[in-house]
Amino acid sequence: MHTHGKKYRAAAEKRELGKAYAPRQALDIVKGGAYAKFDETVEVAVRLGVDPRHADQVVRGTVVLPAGTGKKVRVAVIAVGEKAREAEAAGADFVGAELLPKIKEGWMDFDVLIATPDQMGQVGQLGRVLGPRGLMPNPKAGTVTMDVTRAVREVKAGKIEFRVDKAGNVHAPIGKVSFSADALNENFTAFMDQIVRAKPAAAKGVYVKNVTVSSTMGPGVAIDSTPYR
Repeated sequence: MHTHGKKYRAAAEKRELGKAYAPRQALDIVKGGAYAKFDETVEVAVRLGVDPRHADQVVRGTVVLPAGTGKKVRVAVIAVGEKAREAEAAGADFVGAELLPKIKEGWMDFDVLIATPDQMGQVGQLGRVLGPRGLMPNPKAGTVTMDVTRAVREVKAGKIEFRVDKAGNVHAPIGKVSFSADALNENFTAFMDQIVRAKPAAAKGVYVKNVTVSSTMGPGVAIDSTPYR
């Protein structure tokens, strides 16, 4: 049986088991209980009342976190001509159709891949490489677009993508423990607002069943999900 360490147990004692907190309270507890020597990521996990086996109940979307993610995001853009120049001006780290053969050979030194629609014929051929890593550009995620300037800037500013898993859960990072509680709360609110807006019309009963926040190494702290149901 797995036994948690002394620091984890001390962090867990800061919350009351079975109690659902207001978001700001829960985030204060997460920040106060973080004990790792690195700047831990603060994550939110949402249990949804949907059945992802049905296409009309799949929950996915994007949200720009107002306070950012706290992570330096490396952006690659597959575009040519004027669109390539726009991507470079917007701050993309890697730009050009010449990235395609590098990716095919295994180069993956980027976190997000954006492509213009005219390049998707070639990008699509790399599905077996990009798909399993969640890097395939997608119009719904805003990563297949002619507006590469906006796409790059949003990703750099803290845009994240979320998608419900097979068990009906959504996980997402909302910042770092070094963020202020106000910044984390602002990001949490933006994320939950988007989750609520993404509710499928086919979803029945309670939509948001429970919400938990935690740091990378710390215990989960339950948040009152009543306002989001």
